[in-house]
Amino acid sequence: MSTDWDDVSFVISSRYRVAVLKRLADGPSTPSQIASDEDVGIAHVSRALQRLRERSLVDLLVSDDRKKGRVYGLTEQGRDVWEKIEAENMV
Repeated sequence: MSTDWDDVSFVISSRYRVAVLKRLADGPSTPSQIASDEDVGIAHVSRALQRLRERSLVDLLVSDDRKKGRVYGLTEQGRDVWEKIEAENMV
């Protein structure tokens, strides 16, 4: 599957989306863990996760009705986008 350059552009246009994808490339995580690990605000992380989820780059790995301890991970498409970003030294 070829990487969609629109998705690459979408991710690299926000440092918060880049931070979220970078952290999730290491494995599933909660928003608070991402915020702590990447030293960014939780509100930015939550917004980035929402946008990335809308584009099917990340997935919620727990039940949608769970409010605490929501664990997110990369989709296959998200992993492809992140690998392309790294391969092309775009961040």
